[in-house]
Amino acid sequence: MMKRRWPLAVALCLLGRPGLAEPVAVDLELVIAVDVSYSMEPEELGVQRAGYVEAFRSPEVITALRGGPLGKIAVTYVEWGGKAVQVMPWTLLYDARTAREFAEALERQPMRRIGFTSISNTLAVGRTLFQTSPFRSSRRVIDISGDGPNNAGAPAPLARNNTVAQGITIDGLPIMLRSAPDTASIPDLDVYYRECVIGGPGSFLLKVKHIDEFAAAILAKLVIEISGLEVSQQAETRVSPIQYGQPYNCFIGEELQERAIGR
Repeated sequence: MMKRRWPLAVALCLLGRPGLAEPVAVDLELVIAVDVSYSMEPEELGVQRAGYVEAFRSPEVITALRGGPLGKIAVTYVEWGGKAVQVMPWTLLYDARTAREFAEALERQPMRRIGFTSISNTLAVGRTLFQTSPFRSSRRVIDISGDGPNNAGAPAPLARNNTVAQGITIDGLPIMLRSAPDTASIPDLDVYYRECVIGGPGSFLLKVKHIDEFAAAILAKLVIEISGLEVSQQAETRVSPIQYGQPYNCFIGEELQERAIGR
């Protein structure tokens, strides 16, 4: 039965494409962009994927998506490294069944790994996905997770600025699991994300410092994004609203990559 329902859901999404019908109005268009670069360990990739699968099965997410003025959202799932791959198509979620079907379809997708870390390319793909989305909303969000700074493509702040200029909010989930940084990671990744990656109205970050925190962080982040809650109302989740402070070296990832060449 599930296999028959999923193609139907995709077909309904395709009906909203330009030239076929008017875009479907939703409360939120959400691009979930998940790091699958080689710096992520296989165990981390599995826990990360499971976190999103379980989040879309959770009553908290169901309550959040049904609580908006229209009671429906549109979601797509992207995995990225040096390039970004759309793993799940734009999908309309409006109740427990559609959210569960999305989770089950995501769970069936093969795991992949992609070399390098290009936050900028991922944001560019996210902008394109919004342009081709069969939905429309006053809130468009890219939720990007990652365990290292940008080291390929255009500089992250340039991509961030171009994205925010289009009215898109970027939220961050910096993954900080290593006790000691390697040649492609930095110890203050949360600061890097705050200063160089996230932006737009209501943008925030929520960091993960232990593998056991993945599921709770993913759930909390999705609930905030879907419900549109103010970050200040979610202090217990340790989220951090965007605040620009002292000048920060947003080219640190590119510099680390340059130093590694020829070693």
